[in-house]
Amino acid sequence: MDQFENVPVTPSSSQPSGPAGWLPVWIKAVTQPKEQTFVDITEHPDALPKTAYLWVFLATTLSTIVTGLIQMVLVAAGVGGQSSFEGVGSVLGGSLISIICASPFAGLISVLFFALGVAIMQWVAKLFGGTGTYDKLVYAIAAISVPVSLVSMFLAPFSAVPYLNICTGLLGLGLTLYAIFLEITAVKAVNRFGWGQAAGSVLLPVVVIGFVCGCIVIGGLMVMGPVIGNVFSEINQSLQSVP
Repeated sequence: MDQFENVPVTPSSSQPSGPAGWLPVWIKAVTQPKEQTFVDITEHPDALPKTAYLWVFLATTLSTIVTGLIQMVLVAAGVGGQSSFEGVGSVLGGSLISIICASPFAGLISVLFFALGVAIMQWVAKLFGGTGTYDKLVYAIAAISVPVSLVSMFLAPFSAVPYLNICTGLLGLGLTLYAIFLEITAVKAVNRFGWGQAAGSVLLPVVVIGFVCGCIVIGGLMVMGPVIGNVFSEINQSLQSVP
């Protein structure tokens, strides 16, 4: 079994990793993909869950606003079906207010699901013999996911632009795969076990959750299938009766 080798349990730098040191921590997490990176990050006294939650909340709130603004600009510029600015002003004004009001709620929901996802990840890691803690892992994962999400927010709105969406799609896929690798590395560093256990801790919850959601969707379609069929049948009959 692959063992956690030659990784000290004390940070090699006294650089602050709390709110005041957010940018150095993010840069280090995404540009130095090795176990020692996440040992240094998570062993610092400032590596607290509340800091991770704050990062996720602010990043999601900002991402919601920026993504909405970019989409509004694209619509106003004629991308996605709009050919002029005529009649767009009032719609954009209302959309802007809605985006600003909804963004904090999006941030809170994101924090909730983020915390739940990391908790499941650490629970699986414990089953595989991991020795880490949730507090350290949630900080490490936030240091990865937050900068990645901030980069992604500039890519997502352009998926509606012809031809450009191919480039953004490839960039998004590469970014996602790299983020997964960083998360596996972080889990391995925090829990002191092998690559196989780390990969299982990250990927297994995704597979299980995806399977459960798929079963729920399929079950819902099976239950609602006859009802939906009757609705379409009535619509078809109505159309046929129209002279």
